[in-house]
Amino acid sequence: MRTLYEIPRFHGILPDLMIARTVAVRRVLKLLGQFRVVAILGARQVGKSTLAGEVARRSKGPVTLFDLERPHDLAQLRDPELALRPLRGLVVLDEIQRRPDLFPVMRGLVDRPRPGTRFLVLGSASPELLRQSSETLAGRIAHYELGGFDLGEVGCGKLDRLWLRGGFPRSFLARSQGESMTWREEFISTFLERDLPQLGIGVASTTLRRFWTMLAHYHGQTWNASEFGRSFGVADTTVRRYLDLLTSTFVVRQLPAWRENLKKRQVKSPKVYIRDSGLLHALLGIPDRFAMEGHPKVGASWEGFLLSEVVRRLRLRPHERYYWATHTGAELDLFVRQGRRRLGFEFKRTVAPRVTRSMRSALDDLRLSRLDVVHAGDETFPLAARVRAVAASRLIEDLKPRV
Repeated sequence: MRTLYEIPRFHGILPDLMIARTVAVRRVLKLLGQFRVVAILGARQVGKSTLAGEVARRSKGPVTLFDLERPHDLAQLRDPELALRPLRGLVVLDEIQRRPDLFPVMRGLVDRPRPGTRFLVLGSASPELLRQSSETLAGRIAHYELGGFDLGEVGCGKLDRLWLRGGFPRSFLARSQGESMTWREEFISTFLERDLPQLGIGVASTTLRRFWTMLAHYHGQTWNASEFGRSFGVADTTVRRYLDLLTSTFVVRQLPAWRENLKKRQVKSPKVYIRDSGLLHALLGIPDRFAMEGHPKVGASWEGFLLSEVVRRLRLRPHERYYWATHTGAELDLFVRQGRRRLGFEFKRTVAPRVTRSMRSALDDLRLSRLDVVHAGDETFPLAARVRAVAASRLIEDLKPRV
């Protein structure tokens, strides 16, 4: 049976368009077979509740749902142990960041002899949520990060649409590019003015909007706190805090620098990306494909979009993904270290990729088993020993995750 994602009816959505999220459902079900508690984490509006509904439909036994944004459900959990102790089967707690005090209660319940309950908790994250859940439920909880739609779900034939609109379901599925942009602009406002304050983040929405917009112009560049602080008129520590806030809520990616014991001076600061290409384009005021192709950030946008696709395709964990750069100019967009396997990736908005001196340096210095240059052409072909050109439109066929 295929699992389908369908947005509830509302103005601006194509009613007949469905997107399969079978892989996500399968992974969450597998985790629930191994752990008593599974947390689905991701940005607001990315599809966590819909995914949980699909998981619940495939689960055996009773399912109980608590939506912690509903006053009625919150009232039922005034005495959480009394409410949760008699339940069996799967218990879903949506918007768990509203009640982090439930983590100790869950620990006591799953530690009972032969507990008949498993918990699926959904969260949009906060700076403390991951730490609290990991510390309180150590050894009992698995985290699954859900992003927007990816190429494996929408198909490589919709690559340009996914790049321009991003992966948020309501943005991708909108009837037109204009309605998609309107949704993204509204999302940004709501996220800053309502969602972040509900997560306990007390920074003014106007301040964070300015910072987020400025960050969009630095998309794909090395983070420089001093430069940002001067431009923003605040201390380095303040802009660093803003960056970490947006990272913890899944709208910004920090890609750390890899450092080897080499006789070269290597860059240490992370690169920063707006995680969703559609939000990047909204923050930059890029309304359509025509404007995108003429924008100075088109190459950086392409890089960030395909970098995210490779990260998800290879199922890379945070400690397996880096970029690499030296002060003499050698660099690599994405360095992957999975066990003994070392892979490199470059992302080029061109139909005629070539091997550069920087790539050869990365091959030798990082001891890469292979370097892939992901490009905008239609064919995948070898470029040199251990180097191949991979067409973005063939990424799903030509890039296989480790079994």
